[in-house]
Parts: sequence; structure tokens; C-alpha cells
Amino acid sequence: MVDLIPRSVLFGNPERTSPEISPDGGSLAWIAPDEGVLNLWVAPIDSGVDWAAARVVTEDRDRGVRAYAWARDGRHLLYIQDVGGDENWRLYDVDPQTLERRDLTPFEKIHATIIGTSKRRPTEVLVGLNADNPQLHDVYRLDLVSGALVKEIENPGYAGWVADEDLVVRCAIAPLPDGSFNVLIRESAADQFRHLLTIPAEDATSTDVVSFSGDGRSLLMISAAGTDTGRLTRVDLATGDSAVLFEDAEADVAGVLLHPDTRDPQIVSVLKDRMTYAVLDPSVEDDLKAVRALHPGDPSFSGRDEADTTWLIAFNVDAGSVTYFMFDRAAKSGRLLFEARPALSGYELAAMEPFAFTARDGLVVHGYATFPPGLGRENLPAVVNVHGGPQVRDAWGYNPEAQWLANRGYLCVQVNYRGSTGYGKAFVAAGDREWGGKMHDDLIDAVDYVVSKGWADRSKVAIYGGSYGGYAALVGAAFTPDVFCCAVDIVGPSNLKTLLETIPPYWAPMIAQLYRRVGNPETDQEFLWSRSPLSRAHDIRIPLLIAQGANDPRVKQAESEQIVAALTEAGIDHEYLLFPDEGHGFAKPENRIKFYTAAEKFLARYLGGRHEE
Repeated sequence: MVDLIPRSVLFGNPERTSPEISPDGGSLAWIAPDEGVLNLWVAPIDSGVDWAAARVVTEDRDRGVRAYAWARDGRHLLYIQDVGGDENWRLYDVDPQTLERRDLTPFEKIHATIIGTSKRRPTEVLVGLNADNPQLHDVYRLDLVSGALVKEIENPGYAGWVADEDLVVRCAIAPLPDGSFNVLIRESAADQFRHLLTIPAEDATSTDVVSFSGDGRSLLMISAAGTDTGRLTRVDLATGDSAVLFEDAEADVAGVLLHPDTRDPQIVSVLKDRMTYAVLDPSVEDDLKAVRALHPGDPSFSGRDEADTTWLIAFNVDAGSVTYFMFDRAAKSGRLLFEARPALSGYELAAMEPFAFTARDGLVVHGYATFPPGLGRENLPAVVNVHGGPQVRDAWGYNPEAQWLANRGYLCVQVNYRGSTGYGKAFVAAGDREWGGKMHDDLIDAVDYVVSKGWADRSKVAIYGGSYGGYAALVGAAFTPDVFCCAVDIVGPSNLKTLLETIPPYWAPMIAQLYRRVGNPETDQEFLWSRSPLSRAHDIRIPLLIAQGANDPRVKQAESEQIVAALTEAGIDHEYLLFPDEGHGFAKPENRIKFYTAAEKFLARYLGGRHEE
């Protein structure tokens, strides 16, 4: 029997994470706790990182800093913060030398996004703000020297913007009523936008505008036009002609490393069971070989200096911490920066094993199984851990919930059910209007598969998940209560009509796509009610644990309250955890620990696994 991994090791703050090198290569920033709260730290780089000179440069004492970037001037760190999980993000900066901090978007109830930065205009940032219309992000130009924020473009209804390397917004994404999108471009800030191409509704989830070329004459895109999977393409802006640069018949292009000046693609990544890589620029072929030799994990390229002499690489493995290296391109050598969670090395972790099965209608579905160390592979209690989104996917690598469940004695089953992304647009479309339908059938078929392999005990299978995964847990309890012995729902919607009627206002440009995937609350009321767990709450016979953030802007507190009220009225066994200072998930470590403590005891009660006292 392996040692129990403390919940604090799995779900507490990392020791360090998310390193970023400054544009001049002279400093390293990262996120680490200060007085128990995640903050930004900076240390100088000489022959290596001078850890002894590290100092904290922010002083958050609440939810912590979780996302940041160096400004291109190398003098400021940009970061975003909300309040209590409400996702009303404001943009801040800090000067690591003087520790001067500024609220760069000092407005109430706004959602700020960074549209673009450029080494050609290092003291400017393009910011998207919905200050005037909560549904639409206008374009503002921020001067980092003065802090002045000036509106540059008023949004007429566009879903997104792309700037060129001169920091001119030259591309706009215009949504259409049927869920398709027009890609509009212009030659300069003085010109009007013109139509370049249309992204059909069925292509939208496998298509993305990546970048303008360095000379501004072409647009790099991931496109599913004329094929099933998202291919890397280059579109000539003068002619509209498109050239395919890379494609994979099995999976969408997942990422592209671009040359910092020409913006030409250098390395393409494709996520299958694990991440795969293809070199398009011969000048980096030896770099990739040297990077792959540093560590057995899957590398991701997390930053580089402007001289392109130093790369930061994050290595992801299934049975260990994410590990960060600094890679010297001239020497073709790397040095370890840090592990995000070094305490994990003191425990036996479990491998994440890919599997695939054929669903009842013939569709091939992929997933991952994580077996409890030391307990064999037969007749195990199992937890189907359903990912959110649903237009995302589970991937190989370190997953704290998978390790937690396996360590407690459960087989963790993760399923990339239809509607998940990465497997091509037909696989996504197979999930259209199938919330609580064929998407749920895939989960049931996965249970049948792991039982047929002898891995799982059919009488001891739980369903667990957050967001869409929480919805799936409620569906499992209400629609298929004979399959599961208990369910855990984290911020999951219980009524699809009320969910769609209360989405954040800035989702409005994407609403046609959402209606295409789920249903229209104005025209599909009966259909949406039939797919809502609340409609069949009276059929629930298994115990539930429900957790909700009071400030969740995506899945409102009412979604949990209404199913809890129905369970209470029917006398159905349930537990309800409401976190008054959280939103769509749990950012504060003390709240995470509280939730996982309750979930661990809940699962042990009904599955018979272990739990930490």
C-alpha cells in the first residue's frame, strides 16, 4: 500500500510556477507564494538565475496572482485580477525596480483582455475593454510610460481582434447569425475592414487566427476549411489564396512556435495520446532535439528573450511535477530552473494510460486510465472524472485529481467524449445538441468498457466533474442512476434554459455558436428542459455532493440552489458546499483543501477508498 499523498501537496499552492524571461534576458519572473498567497517574484539573471537576490514584487493577500506577462519594454510586469471569482478582470502592472503598481483599467464591472503587444512598439499595449457596452470589447491603446488609456476602435459587434507587428489592429472576427464568422482585414489603420474569408459554423472550433506575418502581408491560421482537422495555413491578404503548411489527418494542430521577428512557423505541435512535434524551420531542428534530450516529459515552449538566444521550456509528465528548464540555444544545453511541486517526488505517483473504445454508434472515443499504485488492475472502484468545457479535452500529463483519486484507491477514468476538441470538426459536431444525450452515452459506454476489461467493479463507479463535468455528474444521477453509486458536481448547471439565459454579457458575440452546440432557449424550451437534470430530479436515487462558488459568472449560484432545493424536497441524500468568495472553480488553496477534504470523505463512504484524516 503506497503512502497517502497529503491534500496540501496535491492541491495547495505550488512552490514556484510559470517562469517568464524578460525581453532583454536579464531577469526571470515567476509566481510563488508570499505569506501563503501566490504573488509575482523577480530575480536577476547573470550566468544563471541569482535566486539569492529574488524578491516579491506584488503583495496580493486574497486570491493571488495567477496570470501575468512581461511588457515588451522589459520594465513592467502586466497581470490581471478579479474580485471573489467574478471574472471582472482588471489589468494591473508593477515595475520590479521601483515596485510602483498601477491599476491600468480603473473601471467597475469590466472585463479586460490584452489584444496585442509588440517588440516594435515596446511601451504600448492594445487592450480590449467592455466598459461602454458589457457585450463588446472596444480597442484601447495603453501607454505604459504615462498610463494613459485611449479608445482607438469602437466595436460594432465583432468577436475578436488581431493586431499586426506594428500594433495596428488589422483583423476582426465578425460573428454571423448562423454561427459562422467572417474574417475581416484592412491594410492600415486609415482603411476600412474588408472581407477576407468566411469560417463556416462547423469549422469554428477547429479554426483560429494565429498571427500576422512579420511583413504584414499574410495571415497565419489554423483552418479546417475543406478537411476535418485543423491545418496550419498561410493566407495571402492580397489574393486570399491559402497554402497548407502542415496537416495531420488524425488531430488538429494544437500549437505553433513562431519566429519572434518574421513570425514564420518554426515548430508545430499536435496533441494525440501525447504531444507530437514537427519542425518546419530547419534552423531549430537541432534545438528541438537538444530540448527533447533534457527530460522525458512533453515540452512546451513557454518563453524566449528578444535575442532568441534563451528559451524557457516546461516539461509535463504524468507521474511527477511540471519541471522548468532554461535552454541555451548556442550551447544546445539546458539547466534546471525548478519543479513546480518538488514535494511530489517523495511519493509514488501513477501512470496515465491512453485507451480507446468504440461507442455504441461506431464512433471511436479516446480517454485515459490512471490505476491506483499497488492495487492491481482488477475489479477496482472507479471514478469517471468528466472534463469541463465541453469544447476542450483531457490530455496526458500531470493531473492532480487523477493522482489524488488513484492514490486513494480508485481507477480514474477520463473520457474525451464527443464534442471534445482536438480530434477534428466532425468529432466536435457529433456533440451538437447532445448534452445529456450521446455525449452522456459516451460516458456510459466508457464505464461498460472499463468493466468489460475487468478493471472496474460495476457496483462501485462514481461520476465526478466540474462545469460541464458537473452537469454530467447531475445527468448521471438523474438520467442513469443505476450506473453510478454516487456523484460529485462542481459548479455544474442543472437547468440548460436558465444557464443559457444568464451567461456573461461578453459572451454575446459567440451566442450563435453556443446555441448551435446546446440549443436555443427561445425556440428549444422543451428540448432543453428534457436535457436538464432538474427536470428529472425526482429520479435521483444516489447520493450527491454539490459545490458552488457564490460569485460564479458562468454557472450562477441558482443552478446549484435549484437542484439542492429539489433534492431537499424529495428527501434525497446530498451535501452542499457554497463558497462565498469563489467563482467558477476554487482559486484559494484553503477553499480547495476544504472541497477535496469533503469530496474525499464522500467518495470513501460510497466507494470504500482511503482518505486522509
